[in-house]
Formats: sequence, structure tokens, C-alpha cells
Amino acid sequence: MNPVLRRIVLAVAVLLLAGCGTIPVDDPLSTDTAAPPVDTPAGPATPSGSASASPAPSTPAPSSSAPVGPNPPSSPVPTGSGSAPPSAAPTQPGPRPPGTGVTTVPQGPETCEYTASGQPSKPVQPPKSTGIANAGQPVFSIATNEGEVNLTLDRAKAPCTVNSFESLALQGFFNGTSCPRLVDSGIYVLQCGDPTGSGNGSPGYEFADETDGTESYVSGVVAMANGGPNTNGSQFFLVFNDSTGLDALPQKYTIFGRMDPASVAVVQRIAAEGQDGTNPYGGGKPNNPAAISRVIKVKD
Repeated sequence: MNPVLRRIVLAVAVLLLAGCGTIPVDDPLSTDTAAPPVDTPAGPATPSGSASASPAPSTPAPSSSAPVGPNPPSSPVPTGSGSAPPSAAPTQPGPRPPGTGVTTVPQGPETCEYTASGQPSKPVQPPKSTGIANAGQPVFSIATNEGEVNLTLDRAKAPCTVNSFESLALQGFFNGTSCPRLVDSGIYVLQCGDPTGSGNGSPGYEFADETDGTESYVSGVVAMANGGPNTNGSQFFLVFNDSTGLDALPQKYTIFGRMDPASVAVVQRIAAEGQDGTNPYGGGKPNNPAAISRVIKVKD
């Protein structure tokens, strides 16, 4: 082979292995604003088309061929910290009006940094960065087309992540959205939190991981999707069967809450209809609508 051509081929191969900044399928979720991978957790095995969800193997062997989770934005991203840049749509929507759940937010001693990153997929204000609570377990209810999914979040374990999720939920960011990715082979996750329904959406900011290396992605876990270390945004994934093949991977995903058994069953009903196998990194768009009509806080 011509030496010049050989060097070009090798360079392209390196880029493909690097995933262009996205997380390998072994990792749960990654945010994506580019065409390829969708920021979501993708499992070890390759996409299984529309296969229905089945019990996860006791020790799945994750594959490193596909990213899981949201991929990094394709457009230039400001590097400074502070509020996310305003979008063309109406800015500063503010919290949702009272009457649909708990709208108060407790105060605390924590400080978090939310760095501007591209444009938000839906008009939203960034979360507060000071006075953040680091204790308590607020409960959020996600109304899906298959039933209620209740999440009990853990402020002590992931105060900045819970603060972000709470802020987005109170502003209605997740309302009227659909979950863009389902992985039902190797790992078992449903990725949600993207208003665009494409897996490329973001709130216009990102923030650091809150992990300690002891994470285990068992059934019921709620964790953040990302496009690499410290690139969390709005996308999260729901583990509906043990996916501990992810435990040994170097990239960790912030676990910030859990579902109760009844909620896991709701996600399993969505997963039972399979997915279309269109995601090159594993899984695809759920065949079930996987629609979220609203997310509210029911208990603080």
C-alpha cells in the first residue's frame, strides 16, 4: 500500500476507535449532538434490533465497540463557567407554576459549577450554583405512557446532579419528551432526558461527575448519561435489569437515584416491545413511544 495512503487509513482507524469523543457502548449513556452515537448507555453486546428485554446475564461482558450515552456537542462549546447562553426561543422560563407537585427547593452548604456548553434544546435557566442541599431524598414522579416511574434521588451521594435534575424538572424541561434510546442486550437501559428525542439534546450546560469508583449498575439504578468524563447534562438512564458488566469499565456514570420495583416494571414494559436497532453503538429507538408527559417532585 502507498505509504501516504497507509498513514491516512491508520489515522482514520484511530479516530474511529476513539469514538470521536463519545462513550463506548459498554458505558451507559453519552450525550450526542452529532449524527452518530446517542448519549445513552449502551451495553456490551451489539444492537439486537427489536428483541424484547430479557433478564440480564449475571456478569455481562461489555463490548467496547459502541458508545453508550449522550455524545459531546458537535458545535463549539464555550469553556467558561456560568450561565448557559440564551437560546433563540423565549429565555428565562422560570419554575413551573405551583399546583403540580412540590416546587420548593431546600438550601444547603454545597457549591456546584455548571459550565456553559452549546445551546439548550429547550428554553431553560441553569441551576443555582450555591446554597445547594447535600442531604435528603426527594421523590420525583415521571408520568409515562406506560405508567408512573418514581425516582428517589440521593442528595448526599450526588448533590450537584440532584440539584440539576431538580432544576430542570421544576422548569418543565422533561415534559412532553420521549426517551430516545433503548439497549436490551448485554446491558439493559432506557435513556431519557432529551427534549429533541434524538439523543443529541442538552440543557446548554455541563457539570462534573460525582462518582467514587464503587458504582454498580444493578436493576433500579438511575444514572447520568455523558459524552466522557465530567460532561453531564440532562440525559439520564434507567436500569431495568442488572447491567453490572458496566461496573468494571474505566468510565463511570453518576448514580443519583433509584426506582422502586413497580417503576422498574413500567420500564420493562416499554423495553418488552424492543427497539429498532438504529443506534450504531448498540440498541436503538424504542418501538414503544416511551413518552414522558410530565415530571414533578412529589416529596422533598
